[in-house]
Amino acid sequence: MSALTSQLSYSLMGAALMLLLMGLGVAIFVPVVDRWSKRFFITFFAILVLYGTVALTESLIENYPGMMHALLILYYFDTLLVSVLFPLLMAYMLHCCGESLLQSRPFRLEIALMIGVFIMINMTLFFPCFYYLSPDGQFTHGPLYPLLVGQLFMMILLPLICTLRRRNRLSRRYFHAFLIGLIPIAAGALPVFFTPFFLLFAFGIAICAISMYVIILSDQIEQNVRQQQEIAQHRANVMVLQMRPHFIYNTLMSIYSLCNQDPQKARQVTMDFTNYLRKNFNAVASGSPIPFSAELEHTRAYLAVEQAQYEEMLLVEYDTPFTRFRLPPLTLQPLVENAVKHGMNPYAGPLHVCIRTRHTSAGSVLTVEDSGSGFDLSDDSEPHIALSNIRQRLAMMCGGSMTIKPRESGGTVVTIRIPPLESPSD
Repeated sequence: MSALTSQLSYSLMGAALMLLLMGLGVAIFVPVVDRWSKRFFITFFAILVLYGTVALTESLIENYPGMMHALLILYYFDTLLVSVLFPLLMAYMLHCCGESLLQSRPFRLEIALMIGVFIMINMTLFFPCFYYLSPDGQFTHGPLYPLLVGQLFMMILLPLICTLRRRNRLSRRYFHAFLIGLIPIAAGALPVFFTPFFLLFAFGIAICAISMYVIILSDQIEQNVRQQQEIAQHRANVMVLQMRPHFIYNTLMSIYSLCNQDPQKARQVTMDFTNYLRKNFNAVASGSPIPFSAELEHTRAYLAVEQAQYEEMLLVEYDTPFTRFRLPPLTLQPLVENAVKHGMNPYAGPLHVCIRTRHTSAGSVLTVEDSGSGFDLSDDSEPHIALSNIRQRLAMMCGGSMTIKPRESGGTVVTIRIPPLESPSD
């Protein structure tokens, strides 16, 4: 082997080994992969790291005549490790399809092929029927070498055929991942098995393994994000269903008192309370951002009910010239409810609540400002959990953010920023 070829071989193997080590590290430390996938990829990359180490060692000692026995043993482990990879891939593919490994005929056939390869490579340690090293240290095919090659090639083709037949049972990304992992290896196996140059094959396996892992990892990250969105939506639904009992009680008592004192106002409060309840329960069914105008209407209905109880003690200002943006349901109304709950103090004078919107080059800005006494943001009480849920849903559903800070003259200012959409609409 020339110096240039040797340099290329070492470079390829070094790069492949680094990629495989990186894949093993990611498989160990990234937490989003499910347990079955995590164990598979840790095992898969560990075997590939061993395979890459063996292949690199082969390239380093193949020019030393005194290392022929060691080189023969390395070829043995090289073939053994490769033969273990494909039953692993088959097992993982069947697991992703929800099939039992013990009842799968293709998997049993794959195991039988692996056992056959294991028997053959053990025979190479004692008989030169499959392959051997010539006196000058060259890898030489034996008379039964095609049988070994054919069996290994069948081990590569079988998972590929099973993947193609189960394309409707795999997600699109998983199907593409298995194809990326198997087709290049199958294509590169034919020339590699008939030539002594194994380094390019090893490098190809490394690239295919990393590509396959990245696709599956990205798919599972998306699944994790969707699960977090569902959890956030579930928390919002629970928040709707757990309306403050004293708020409902006080509202009903106010309506009862107004029935004799001011029947017209009693009817209006009943209508406002009905609108508030309807909007609350409609929010449960909404899993996507809604127009700000709808959320503002919900908030107005809530404040109308509160103002019927507190009258001059609750003063509300609306400064909302810009409404052409969307936000998650139950964003503004809980913020205003939180301001009323924590800010109302009969001994401190009227509570002022101001709702503002504005449009900037960075998107939409919504501000809720109150003149109350403020509240401690460091504890874990129910209002703070609700605020955390709002912040989480803002980030997941529309890429928004929320900041909370004390008001200079007393009270709290909550600011929500929502990036612009491609085609905002009411």
